[in-house]
Amino acid sequence: MKLRTVFASALLVATPIVAGCTAESAEVEEGVKDAVEDGPTLPERLVFMAGHVEAGIALYRAGESTAGGPHLLHPVSESYADEREGLDAIGFDPAPFEAVSAALEAGRPAAEIEPQLAAVEANLAEMRGKAGGEPADLIGYLMNMIAEEYAIGVTDGAVTDAGEYQDAWGFAKVARQLADDPGTPNAEAVRAEIDALIAMWPAGAPVPPADPASAEDVSAQVQKVLTTLGAV
Repeated sequence: MKLRTVFASALLVATPIVAGCTAESAEVEEGVKDAVEDGPTLPERLVFMAGHVEAGIALYRAGESTAGGPHLLHPVSESYADEREGLDAIGFDPAPFEAVSAALEAGRPAAEIEPQLAAVEANLAEMRGKAGGEPADLIGYLMNMIAEEYAIGVTDGAVTDAGEYQDAWGFAKVARQLADDPGTPNAEAVRAEIDALIAMWPAGAPVPPADPASAEDVSAQVQKVLTTLGAV
């Protein structure tokens, strides 16, 4: 899902007045419109992109290159250029991302390009270090993304949109990395709650299972993370 669309949807999840109003509420729609026009911040766009890459690399390493490919296109495809705005100034290096994309297209196994995968991960970490942003704010942002995308990915007890299911896992993994920041409030407890959230997917990579956790259970665990973080 494109960043601006996800951001608007997540705001509907996070805005308290939605619970008591219809989706057509003029007040809600105007608030979402204003927020989307302002757009996500650079740190938010970076963690959003990083979540896609986390999912793509994990799937690639798990032998699911076809599923991983679309996630790994975010840093290099022109379709996602809006996500990359401003990243050059904080050290974005397209070379390893392009090498991984080329390897995927050529059908090479992940084991053959581990140095390039490691370079992708290192460049993302370097950019996160320079992008700034409060870890608590970014974790909260990602939690809202997770609740929204998982609800699209899993319906009626089955994975109905594998991409969104996988994106939500990638966002949880990035949130867990952010929770290691010394500035995270209640860091130890937050890490434990995010670990419990990640455990709701298959271990290692978000390969869609026959019996995924329900969207309601994932949403409840997201709320535990936010409560522990002090975000709600």
